[in-house]
Amino acid sequence: MDLIVIIAIAVGLALDTFAISVGTGVVLGRATAWQTFRMAGAFGLFQFAMPLLGWLAGTTVQSYIAAFDHWVAFGLLALVGGKMVFEGCKPLEERRKGDPTRGLTLLVLALATSIDALAVGLGMAMVGAEILLPAVIIGVVTAGLSAAGLRLGKIIGSRFSHRIEIVGGLVLIGIGVRILAQGLA
Repeated sequence: MDLIVIIAIAVGLALDTFAISVGTGVVLGRATAWQTFRMAGAFGLFQFAMPLLGWLAGTTVQSYIAAFDHWVAFGLLALVGGKMVFEGCKPLEERRKGDPTRGLTLLVLALATSIDALAVGLGMAMVGAEILLPAVIIGVVTAGLSAAGLRLGKIIGSRFSHRIEIVGGLVLIGIGVRILAQGLA
């Protein structure tokens, strides 16, 4: 597979994590180096591992996964996005000061945004393409764009009100709807 094609695939897969990272940067306001490392690392690791899993699964389970993968991604993103919208509607003094770069929230986001990478791995197995180099490139590009998105979110958040968390939640829901629509098409 051509390197330019692999990079294009990697950027395409990383756009969801970039958007989520921007929203997270807005929510956090000022992300520490550890928060950036955790988010970029988790997104990069999941985007690296899922194509490998998809490739290993090959064509034998494709029909089973294809039937519901878009629903899983939609559900996870809608859940996290809905929570962000709900929290964003609360008065500032009532908001919970959580850290979306930790724990279950980060795990759910990383899983939800990497399901499409699983499908890419399945597709690569079907055409007989190698997977290790593409998986590494996908993981590295995702980690880089996620870190950049987190930093960009800080800039956006400092220029706009803290209510932009609602917009971030709506973006997550929109990404979930897009994944669902593509899966149903």
